[in-house]
Amino acid sequence: MKLFSREQIYTGDKLTVERQKITSADLMERAGTQLFNWMHLRMQGAQVPVHIFCGIGNNGGDGLVLGRHLITHGYRVNTYIVNYSDKRSKDFLINYDRIKTVSKDWPILLKKGKAFPEIHPDDIIVDAVFGIGLNRPVDDWVKTLFQHFKTSKAFTLSIDIPSGLYMEKPIEDPDGVVQAGDTLTFAAPKLVFFLPETAKYTVQWEVLDIEFDTEFLQSTEVEAELIGKYEVLTLYKPRDRYAHKGHFGHGLIIGGSYGKIGAVVLSTRAALSAGAGLVTAYVPRCGYHTLQSTVPEAMVITDKDEENISSIAYEFKPTAVGIGIGMGTLDATVNAFEAFLKSNVAPLVIDADGLNILSQKNALLKLLPKHCVLTPHPKELERLVGPWTDDFDKLQKVKAFSKKYSCIVVIKGAHTVTVFKEKLYINTTGNPGLATAGSGDVLTGIITGLMAQRYDPLTASMFGVYLHGKSADIAVEDFGYQSVMAGHVIDYLGKAFLDLFKAPEQADPNRKTNAEDQNGS
Repeated sequence: MKLFSREQIYTGDKLTVERQKITSADLMERAGTQLFNWMHLRMQGAQVPVHIFCGIGNNGGDGLVLGRHLITHGYRVNTYIVNYSDKRSKDFLINYDRIKTVSKDWPILLKKGKAFPEIHPDDIIVDAVFGIGLNRPVDDWVKTLFQHFKTSKAFTLSIDIPSGLYMEKPIEDPDGVVQAGDTLTFAAPKLVFFLPETAKYTVQWEVLDIEFDTEFLQSTEVEAELIGKYEVLTLYKPRDRYAHKGHFGHGLIIGGSYGKIGAVVLSTRAALSAGAGLVTAYVPRCGYHTLQSTVPEAMVITDKDEENISSIAYEFKPTAVGIGIGMGTLDATVNAFEAFLKSNVAPLVIDADGLNILSQKNALLKLLPKHCVLTPHPKELERLVGPWTDDFDKLQKVKAFSKKYSCIVVIKGAHTVTVFKEKLYINTTGNPGLATAGSGDVLTGIITGLMAQRYDPLTASMFGVYLHGKSADIAVEDFGYQSVMAGHVIDYLGKAFLDLFKAPEQADPNRKTNAEDQNGS
């Protein structure tokens, strides 16, 4: 799913109106009707007071359309105009006149110095104050109104984007942003729904289809894409019935040190579970028996050093290599890593101490092969690209880094972002259960295992991140967030693959709802 910029959305609005031969007011009617359909389906006529706070632009116009339909269907509606400016959009004024035809109670004008309406915890707030066009901090009295929403404890539904949130830059005042329980957005989700500093302003979001021009949706190139099940399903390579292990590559996992052999165990198991035909682990001598006993499917090569990696030598050509997990940063290890980079020709994944070494010796970055995959956690990323002031600055720094070194950077987080040059691929799977030791080692193994099967590095990164998160989503149903361990993610990886081909569950039309059961119907 594409994530459009603000200017692209404006272009989409314009093209939709032109190509479908409708007016902008018609498109607003379409949006407001979809908002009504969403609420009506869930409320089913319930007489819960609905407070719709409309700005004086097109977002407010959407709110007025919604209010008109709710009124004509018998709902208890209170409509307010948040008068933060003397300017009104044309389509707002059209719908301001229309709502007055269906109610004797005209929208109430709210302005600076005027008391705010009483809102009870069981009421519903619809936030239609500001849309995606906001580019400056809100006035203090409007900020106080938003705090009034919050203190009321009423459920808040935002239209298109929580008011006060910018589309393409960081917020300046956290108190000037509406905290939404749900956001109904049009055409496509917004990038700010997935960034740590801004995602917290809406608990959930949902896209409403307002029949944007199809050609625009399909042909427009975007900076960011959302990666879900149907996006990765097209990446999957089916297996031939007569294939053998040689067809699926030979992955090499390099890492480990005394006390950290478990990291290599996890990566090696994950690479095998991701489908690599063969996997060899390269570890210090102290890890030999651990690997042979815990991962009998893998082969093991040991370093000459007992407790650390001090030289990296092997006599086969791996299809893909994952390096750095549990490796340490001793001088001998750093030298071995540098020598490896100079001689390696296989597709490469670098994690953990491999990244730490790169940040300590920036000159080594020039040795990275094209399309090398880096999988840093936040502190490792900061050491690589430098500190950032906000999420947008972070993305700019990572894009510049990726472009400079022609590498793929996987920014791990609640919505892991895979960055390649100017493109962002935002993952939709995963949960807080992944906040546990070893989950990053598993991800390194999965991506290495996919690359061993000759998935290109970018595809392997996107696919691997998705599978890693999906496996955790399945595992958490059995273990809960607190008890998921990295090994569980490997154990459930097969179910994550199978889920790709699982059809959505269809509702049983003959099944009674809880309400019907209680009513005896």
